[in-house]
Formats: sequence, C-alpha cells, structure tokens
Amino acid sequence: MKKILDPTKIKKILEKKYKKSRVGMCHGVFDLLHIGHIKHFEEAKKISDILIVSVTADEFVNKGPNRPAFSENLRMESLAALSCVDFVCLSDSATAIKNLKIIKPNFYIKGIE
Repeated sequence: MKKILDPTKIKKILEKKYKKSRVGMCHGVFDLLHIGHIKHFEEAKKISDILIVSVTADEFVNKGPNRPAFSENLRMESLAALSCVDFVCLSDSATAIKNLKIIKPNFYIKGIE
C-alpha cells in the first residue's frame, strides 16, 4: 500500500479499513531527519495502531536561510521508509490544524508528554 497520500484519502482508508484502530498523528518539518525524530515516532506508535505523520510544506518552513535542506517530497519519502510510520501526508498550511480536522486522529503526539 502506498504510504504518502492526501489527508482526505488517508481519512477514507481509515474509515474503510481501520474503523476500530487507535490512530495517532505527529506533525512537523522533519528536515534533517535524526534519531530523536525516529525515537519520537517509535514512542508514538506504541499508543497507536496506525501512525500518520503530517509534514509542513516547503513554503511554510521558517527555520533560516536555505531551509528546508530537503524538499517536502524527499522529507515525506524518508518518513514513509520508516516501518513505524503507516501514512505520510503534506500539510499545506503553517500548522497541523487543517490535517487534524480532516483525519481526526485519536491522538496528536507532539512530545514526550
């Protein structure tokens, strides 16, 4: 199954195949993917049957000159390669709010708390 999808398509898949699943969602830029990100996703997966990662679109990344270092497509591809991540989607706004309203996960996992 393809992992990188539009949030609306992810929602339809969830409604069709994963009605009783616990769905978790993480959101961020995830430029220069590192072990801290991976550990975050692994912890998020422990409380989620399905883990979705929402990625900030290039136009909304404000982390300094020449950033993001990797394009939104490369960042999404990297995340999709992780076994603990079930779906990846792009956020076409500065925050996760739009994707959260579409997908309506059981959990929004943003940090250790």
